[in-house]
Amino acid sequence: MRTHSKLSLFALLAMLSMLLAACPAAAPAAPAAEAPAAAAPAADAKLYIPVISKGFQHQFWQAVKSGAEQAATDLNVDITFEGPESETMVDKQIEMLQTALDKKPAAICLAALDSKAVIPLLEKAKAAGIPVVGFDSGVDSDIPVTTAATDNIAAAGLAADKMAELIGGEGEVAVIVHDQTSRTGIDRRDGFVNRIAEKYPNIKVVDIQYGGGDHLKSTDLAKTIIQANPN
Repeated sequence: MRTHSKLSLFALLAMLSMLLAACPAAAPAAPAAEAPAAAAPAADAKLYIPVISKGFQHQFWQAVKSGAEQAATDLNVDITFEGPESETMVDKQIEMLQTALDKKPAAICLAALDSKAVIPLLEKAKAAGIPVVGFDSGVDSDIPVTTAATDNIAAAGLAADKMAELIGGEGEVAVIVHDQTSRTGIDRRDGFVNRIAEKYPNIKVVDIQYGGGDHLKSTDLAKTIIQANPN
């Protein structure tokens, strides 16, 4: 996903813009005799689409932001781009999603930190007729009209194959995963561990830890695992 994030988000915004522009307007009710002309919405009003990511400080999310802003310019769409300070702040992201819903946007783009926790708000979006598009990390629901993401199970399986090749098909390995709440983290963990279990009986997964997208924390976890498992 990371290599193609800017293109994927551009495509999603393009799709949403065309989808929303193509939606036929409801048949207008008979106008009141004294209805002022100013009451009608401007025909050229821009669509507003909030883009809520899993974070904003990492260079990956900065690349996604750049791609989203370029797509918004090209498609004449207004967007906002935001994410919590840390990719462990699920509650903060839920607050951002609620705030976005309160603004009654044309659509919402979401990279969910927790594949389950956001579902009640997605149900609100569906009830309000607000399309939701997922990117990077999907959710355990069919509410999003589509999700642009890597096949993380397959990608992790390839990583397991490469690891097995590098260590000669036997030995001890550990896994440090991004998180255990996002669809991305879950699928990457399971894809790797399951491939090892299925194909490499002489390789043992000795530990699974979660770094929360924090490089320093992940480094410390790796050091601890190596000390506890010197083989």
